[in-house]
Amino acid sequence: MKGRQSILDQIEALPPLRQLVEMMDMRARKSLGQNFLFDLNLTRRIARSAGVLSGTTIEIGPGPGGLTRALLLEGADQVIAIEKDPRAVDILAGLSKAAGDSLDLIEADAMESAIWEMGTPPRRIIANLPYNIATTLFINWLSHANAFESMTLMFQREVAERITAKPGDSAYGRLSVLTHWLADSEILFDVPASAFVPAPKVTSSIVQIVPLAAPRYPCSKKALEDLTRIAFGQRRKMLRSSLKKIGGETLLRAADVDPERRPQDIDVASFCRLALQAEAAAQQTG
Repeated sequence: MKGRQSILDQIEALPPLRQLVEMMDMRARKSLGQNFLFDLNLTRRIARSAGVLSGTTIEIGPGPGGLTRALLLEGADQVIAIEKDPRAVDILAGLSKAAGDSLDLIEADAMESAIWEMGTPPRRIIANLPYNIATTLFINWLSHANAFESMTLMFQREVAERITAKPGDSAYGRLSVLTHWLADSEILFDVPASAFVPAPKVTSSIVQIVPLAAPRYPCSKKALEDLTRIAFGQRRKMLRSSLKKIGGETLLRAADVDPERRPQDIDVASFCRLALQAEAAAQQTG
């Protein structure tokens, strides 16, 4: 087992990321949603924003290892980095050797990985997520939210606003409801497009998600997902119209929700009451 100072010294002695990428001719691939961060000051800021890095820190898509280096330099006890791209696995070999047992590099697809079972608690995710699968990954992880102490994730700004939106906000929708049902969330800071190579066309944001010990209100996740999918699928309509096929006004009045309101104005507690009523009605008719 390497000592902490030995690990830090060896990581500091590694070639700069940009130089390493050029040496190994690792170009970012659009198909993998890759945008690399070379600025170690920025990646260390992301790592610090997650708080104390005890237990297991899971990173998705480390690429050439900018954030991975930062996590280790900021004192992470154990980093599990999941990477699909075999080129990145090769480029991370030097960092893996320097970090020793503190870094576990796994060549796998995060979409197919049960990361909520990896490592030992306290368990957190810190990642610059590929834009093309970020929302899907996050929704999957929400199903196991209480397995994580926190999630510190980078999304494009539009998605970050949807995650953290409150009732009445223009960005408020299904993703906002599901997140707030299971966790507290906030946007910590933005990351400009110029920080990436290649530069994306959008601003990114770091979002901190802190799961609750239990869902905020009683209802099943499937019932809430189904209900919000229907409601926000026709977000401009009054709920009595958009929910007509599953009970409409009768359902709404049973849940003490104004039938003339639109979904973007309904809080999470009301959506959970509606989900409970919809599920009960479906069981009676089924």
